[in-house]
Amino acid sequence: MLEVCQHPHYKMREWGAEAITSLVKAALQHKHEPPLSEDPKCQRTILLPLQELSSILQADIRQKQLECVLQVIQHNGDGIGQGWPLILGVIGALNSEQGENLIRTAFQSLQLVVADFLAVMPCSCLRDCLEVAAKFGSQHQELNISLTAVGLLWNISDFLYQNREKIKTNLANNMENGSHGDKQPMPPFDALWMCLFSKLGDLCVDARPAVRKSAGQTLFSTIAAHGGLLEQTTWQAVLWQVLFPLLDRVKLESGTASTDRSDTSRGINILIHHSRDTAEKQWAETRVLTLAGVARVFSTKRQTLLNLGDFPRAWALLLQFIEISAMSHNAEISLSALKSLQEIIQVSKVTEEDQPVMNGESLDDVVLWTNAWKVWYNIGINSTTPPETNCMPLVYLPSQPYLTTLVQIVPVLFEHIKPRFVAADMSKLITVLRNAVSVPVHGEASPFIVPACYDGALTPLQETVLSVAHILHKEAMAGADNLRSMYPDMFRQLLEYVEFGVEPPRYGNLPTRSVMTMKNATPMSWVTMNYVPFGERSLEMVVSLYEHACRLPSVVHNHVLCSIIRSLRLPLGRKYDCLSQSTWKQAVNSLLVVLDIGLPIARQPDVAEHFTTMWQELATALESFLFTTSVAPPTMTVEEYQRDETIDCKMIQMIRDSILPYTGQAATPEFTAKVMDMLNRGSIHAASCSSFISTESSCKLREEFAKVCFETLLHSSFLRKDAGAGGANEGTAPSYGREEPVTHLAVSSLLDRCQQVVTKYVQDESLGGKCPLPRTQNNEMVYILKAVSTLLVSLKKAPAENVDSSIWLDVIALYPSLVTCVTSNSPQICTALKDALREYSDLLQPPLLKRN
Repeated sequence: MLEVCQHPHYKMREWGAEAITSLVKAALQHKHEPPLSEDPKCQRTILLPLQELSSILQADIRQKQLECVLQVIQHNGDGIGQGWPLILGVIGALNSEQGENLIRTAFQSLQLVVADFLAVMPCSCLRDCLEVAAKFGSQHQELNISLTAVGLLWNISDFLYQNREKIKTNLANNMENGSHGDKQPMPPFDALWMCLFSKLGDLCVDARPAVRKSAGQTLFSTIAAHGGLLEQTTWQAVLWQVLFPLLDRVKLESGTASTDRSDTSRGINILIHHSRDTAEKQWAETRVLTLAGVARVFSTKRQTLLNLGDFPRAWALLLQFIEISAMSHNAEISLSALKSLQEIIQVSKVTEEDQPVMNGESLDDVVLWTNAWKVWYNIGINSTTPPETNCMPLVYLPSQPYLTTLVQIVPVLFEHIKPRFVAADMSKLITVLRNAVSVPVHGEASPFIVPACYDGALTPLQETVLSVAHILHKEAMAGADNLRSMYPDMFRQLLEYVEFGVEPPRYGNLPTRSVMTMKNATPMSWVTMNYVPFGERSLEMVVSLYEHACRLPSVVHNHVLCSIIRSLRLPLGRKYDCLSQSTWKQAVNSLLVVLDIGLPIARQPDVAEHFTTMWQELATALESFLFTTSVAPPTMTVEEYQRDETIDCKMIQMIRDSILPYTGQAATPEFTAKVMDMLNRGSIHAASCSSFISTESSCKLREEFAKVCFETLLHSSFLRKDAGAGGANEGTAPSYGREEPVTHLAVSSLLDRCQQVVTKYVQDESLGGKCPLPRTQNNEMVYILKAVSTLLVSLKKAPAENVDSSIWLDVIALYPSLVTCVTSNSPQICTALKDALREYSDLLQPPLLKRN
């Protein structure tokens, strides 16, 4: 009959196939003694001719054969018994030359077997069933059958789980009956699972994206759901025979995939989303799915894997795959790799009492977490280092979600490496964070990512970077010895961010556009982030951190206060040129708070040497702010201008109350002279307009600021040492005698100031004729004359040895200028002038001769 089935004439073949299939069905329906189910040899004899038809390639014969198999399963499935291997062999006899009809008929039989007859099938045949299902998954004739076959593999896995005890027992008995003393490499039940995992792993690298995706999801879902059934030794096989080879194969296929667009599929025009229109993009999806799945296995099965002897090697290899993927120029792959790294290091504490705490040092091997930290740093430094070229088509920059995920890993990883976190690690972390926050965004994405300049919201990346800084500060304040010594580095990190709020960082040589010109950004340009709220939030953290750490030796010895002042000098000097007016105002308030905390420390004799450079930096910062070259915007109202002037006055008041009374304790002579010069300049600033006909509406004068400066000069002129006082009491300003420089410098500056104002007043009055001078100039002249009177009274009361002779000479030199003012038309000026000249009556002869 078999020879007839191979006859060239189709009718002869048809008759032969009909004869064989009819005989097989009739033989199975016949009532045998003993029953057919108890006679395996008879079963094989009946079914063997049906199987031998598989060697005939003619489609009509195969069609008859498969139809017969389907009928046999439907009518005799419960009694096939040991004949299942032959039935499965017929179903699985696939080849690439068979048509879709044959495959559909065969697959119908397999679906029937999996749905209804797995329970009656000998357990030894389950492996054959898995292999047949995998064959249908890998055939390329019918995509839907391949996808359904993957679903059948999932159904079989459920059957194995639900009937695990029965299957284990039967397989163990079969192994005992058939063994000859040879040791099996793994339990037979585990071997079934390994077969399932291997077949799914092969389908994960199928040429068709849909099959790869379905197989990958099924594989990792099966491991997650049923992996707990495996023996400890079997997990080694899962890692080294399934998961890691799968990662390697997917990485290889992804790297060699075509970048040509797939416009058609099998000759039929179909629509494909732009994110999947090339083989490279489709393999990227597979790579993402595979790496995420393996990472999930390491995360969920960590306790089991830790007990493997070669877990450190597996951990290192997985980190290597993650590192390679994270540095891919495919945004989807790189972001997924970071999420995989984030997943495997998120190790939670086990709450059950009978299991160890996984966050403890007993299980967190130093080598494992050190490797994880190295991989994170390699990813961070390689992905955030500015490119060497500035050619737009060649530049690849990481996206904001990528950078945010990269930084989000730090807090979790830091918990594991905290006891071994050293200064070198801190420097590496700061470098990566600075590079990450400096990365610009692409022009076409900027409207959705970059907040407007007036928007006080931080980007997710900036928020995450500051949260990392906050965690470091919190740990240092908690008393970690290795972190307390890193306070200077923490301040350096935050102060860099403060400067970003005033002057956005450059990213290598890459040409970027400012956030202010974002509306003009083209799709082929790079736009810098809005760093204003980021810098202001960083400054708040600087002040808070300095309040807690100001007295620590590491902070004092590394000149942190000087560094803070130096960084604040940038927004203070820019003032109205800052991107946001709130920036320099916050800088002023922060400087006042920091100086209120730091100056008492700087005055302590045992640490004064560490603040020498601070005084010069402070003088430069004060000068750049009080006499800024920036111009107020023309839209500024008088009320706003007065509010800004009030801020300037607060700075002068700080100098008067917190600096000048203590200059003899720590401040350098150069600093004191600089302050006196600033006060002198500030006191004449009210008359800065060159035209004597200036009015209040034509020139914005800092009248109140000039008054405060002059009052401070006058106040400093009267400081002298109290008799019998050994120094200043706590909370009170000390006074100084001749040995202190403030009094002499202040009086000299005050007299110079008086000379300049009086001379200018006389000149302007003579030029103006009958035109009145501005009110501000008249008021200033009255204030000057009153100050001269007060100064003379104080100098005459002071002991002669406490007043330098040069001061008397300067006072006398002012007299001729005062005399020239007697022609003034202002009644207020004349009255003040009379009082001042009356005090000169005691100076008609040198004071020393008079006392002698």
